[in-house]
Amino acid sequence: MPVKYREIKRCGGLAVSEIALGCEGFIGRTREEFKKMLDRAMELGINFIDMYTPNPEFRDNLGAAMAGRRDKLVLQGHICAVWEDGQYLRTRDIKKAKEAFEDQLKRLGTDYLDIGMIHYVDGERDFQEVFQGEIIRYCKELKAEGKIRAIGLSSHNPVIARKAVESGLIDVLMFSVNAAYDMQPASEDCNDLFDPAAYQNGFVGMNPDRKALYELCDRENVAIDVMKVFGGGDMLNAELSPFGVAFNEYQCIEYCLTRPGVVSVMAGCHSENEIEKAVSYYEASREEKDYSMILSRMDKFQFRGNCMYCGHCAPCSVGINVAEVNKYLNLCLAQKEVPETVADHYRLLAHHAGECIACGRCEKNCPFGVEIIQKMKKAAEVFGH
Repeated sequence: MPVKYREIKRCGGLAVSEIALGCEGFIGRTREEFKKMLDRAMELGINFIDMYTPNPEFRDNLGAAMAGRRDKLVLQGHICAVWEDGQYLRTRDIKKAKEAFEDQLKRLGTDYLDIGMIHYVDGERDFQEVFQGEIIRYCKELKAEGKIRAIGLSSHNPVIARKAVESGLIDVLMFSVNAAYDMQPASEDCNDLFDPAAYQNGFVGMNPDRKALYELCDRENVAIDVMKVFGGGDMLNAELSPFGVAFNEYQCIEYCLTRPGVVSVMAGCHSENEIEKAVSYYEASREEKDYSMILSRMDKFQFRGNCMYCGHCAPCSVGINVAEVNKYLNLCLAQKEVPETVADHYRLLAHHAGECIACGRCEKNCPFGVEIIQKMKKAAEVFGH
């Protein structure tokens, strides 16, 4: 079951595994248990790990487990996450941030991180403090010195995340993505995403701020790596899921990997078996991965008329990749122009919208009632073929 890779384009085309590791499952493990889990992940082709925790035991264990093979891993470490009095603390104190970063390098036994992730920026005041103060200057210095290869930012708020992307200063965005969260409006309190009461009245389609964020990242080559792919496990449990229906792991992963801009999902695996389960996504059938049948049959949560990039429109009679064409068209319509990078991606498709024969096969297959023939006509007009 070979793992696939995608590129972080603003980091020299650095290739990262689509299935990556969150670090929470490694916390509290013995050094031997830790190494066995990491060994198994690497055997399966996983090369990307997020390290949000400043826990010194975790850092020591990871340093020991990856000794001699640093170059085989892509490390994403968090700046502004510190360890005080035996517990995690988020800070914007530059002295504490610097000490924690240097401690991280020392414990890991490396002289650089691939991604320096500015930790957890959800509020406007916090954003201003980070981007108009010492933290962003420190990150730029680290990048210039080669101590980090890319600057990242983690957030749960699409409005704040978009401001960070629009600054032009970040290369990677760590963002909470799943089908439930994608309908929630922006909030400075990430706990709103987990509140069952927020979903009682239902939603109509994807929240426009989230949709615009993903499209912006895709256009600007800012790579998204996903946290909360399973909603903290809620998405996998019918009693806890905001939809009242359980998704499986494969559906959650497939949903995230079909969002524009996403390069990787950070799976919170707690054992070798859970790592193997995540990677078995590549062996799962199309039916096992299909999230569209759940979303299209809900009364309170309506996605009708919106392309969800699920691929149900396939196979096209003339071979057009309809989902990809729709994605590139939406990127252009959102920006009201045709960016050169999007035009290049469209040009490289094997078949183009202008080849559509309007047979209607795709529309019969689409579970969301998208007017695909009109979309193809519009794409041919926008791209010229």
